[in-house]
Parts: sequence; structure tokens; C-alpha cells
Amino acid sequence: MFPTEESAVKWMEDAAWGDERCCGHCGSVNTYATKSGKPQPYRCRDCKRYFSVRTGTPMECSPLPIRKWVYAIYLDVTSLKGVSSMKLHRDIGVTQKTAWFMQQRIREAFSFQEPTFTGPVEVDEVYMGGKRKNMHAKQGRQLEGRGGAGKTAVVGMKDRPSKQVSAQVVENTKHETLRGFVMDRTRPGARIYTDGSGAYAPLPNHESVRHSVGEYVRGMAHTNGVESFWSMLKRAYTGTFHKMSPKHLQRYVNEFCARHNIRDLDTIRQMEHVVARMIGKRLMCRDLTADNGLPSGARE
Repeated sequence: MFPTEESAVKWMEDAAWGDERCCGHCGSVNTYATKSGKPQPYRCRDCKRYFSVRTGTPMECSPLPIRKWVYAIYLDVTSLKGVSSMKLHRDIGVTQKTAWFMQQRIREAFSFQEPTFTGPVEVDEVYMGGKRKNMHAKQGRQLEGRGGAGKTAVVGMKDRPSKQVSAQVVENTKHETLRGFVMDRTRPGARIYTDGSGAYAPLPNHESVRHSVGEYVRGMAHTNGVESFWSMLKRAYTGTFHKMSPKHLQRYVNEFCARHNIRDLDTIRQMEHVVARMIGKRLMCRDLTADNGLPSGARE
């Protein structure tokens, strides 16, 4: 489908604009093509600025050909466990740093407005981070016996009727935090299924199973669906990325949520979905590489 740069640009324009080209600066559809294609192929009659399909997207100011961006999007949506920057840089012929930056910008397009589920829903949390046995001995002793200490908590939800998922990185798994997540994403009266964690106990229309005593299913109460989603995220962590920084973890979570939610579409429709969601989303390198909030001397 993409033997030349021109074919990739044409496909990208169709995916982003459809039948009506719009300005990437002001959103106006009162535009025209420039005769020479310079400084950019289109100009807006309203704001008088030049633009291209890159304008106002994560691809803006990127020196890479559109064709490489198309290949990167293809590899991303067809890899269930994600693509490492090391593999991407070899596959499309860019440096590892460039591949990493490309992927973070594509993940920015995977961010979406949180849905409101009608339920029943399954809710569960997972802790992302390295194994304690791989930590420095002193750090491991400090965290001994503290459950998810040293890791980052992620709470997730799966809606059974639509099979859609939503997940969010959270600072803690206290009742106030988990209740806010659930209430923000469910309609009043939605049935809620969780494990036996006491943090979920006061939720309305709530039923739980007690994993601690070997109970995993009781009637309609179980969390198997959302745990299946966690298993894919964990496999990606272990087998593909090996580390997901707390600073960037939400982007990884967004990527896996979005990929799960569009999995029933065919490949080209999934790619078009990503391109359409790139519009209006910029991600600068300085924002990605800003202070990570790590202790002095630490490295990501």
C-alpha cells in the first residue's frame, strides 16, 4: 500500500481529514493547495498560514518521512505486546533515540477521553515494577514485607457488555482513590465486581470474590476479564520493554487500553483510528525528558 512517500502522504491525509481538508492551525476548512508545494503544500484562507498533514499532530517538525511514521504505526497496532524502541529502530532504519521518541508520540495519540460504562464492570489493580530479588540488597530489605512497595499502582476496569477497558496510574490504592476511579467511569446503578480488597467494600451495587481463600468465581462475580488485560500488560513489561518508568507509565497503559478497545477492527482501520486521534496532540522532547522526580543521582 505504501511503495512511495507520496502514497503514504495521500493515505495519511485521507485518514486524518476524510473528504474535507482542514487547517492544522485554526481548524478552518477554507483552504487551498499551493502551486509549488512550498513552504508547505496547503494554505488556510482564514488564518493565512501554511500547513500540512503533520501540522498540529505529534509528527509536526519531525524530519522523518511520513512513510516511516506509517510503518511505525503499523508495527505498533499489530504487535499485541508492543514494540521496543530497539526493534523499531532496526525495522525502520532510525536511531534508537528517534524510535523511542516516535513511540512516545504515537502513544500520546492513544490517550482518549475516559468512557462511562453502564456495567456490570470488573475492577482490579496491579502493581508495575521490577522484582524485589533484582533490586539492590539494601533497597530490597527496606521494602521487605510491604506488598506493592517500590512499585507503581494501576487500577483498571473492564465493562462486560462492551468489553472495553479503562485504566489509570494512581498514587495509592486507598478507598478514596479507588472509589473516585470507579464512580468517574460508571453510571449510577452499575453492578461492580472486584476481589476481596477492603478498599472496594463501601462501593454501591458491589460484589466481590475472596482470592485469599481460593475463591475466584461465585455466580456472576469474578474479575477474570480485567485480569486477562493485566496479563497482556505484564507480558509486555517482562518480554518487550523490561522497564516502564513511572513517569511514562500512563502512556503505556493508554496504549494497551486503546489497542484492546480497537482489537475487533481490521489492521488498516486500526491505523486510521490512530492517525485520526493524532490531530491536536503535540508532545515535545523537552516535556518527555524533563525532571523525572527521581531522587538525586538516580537514573531512569
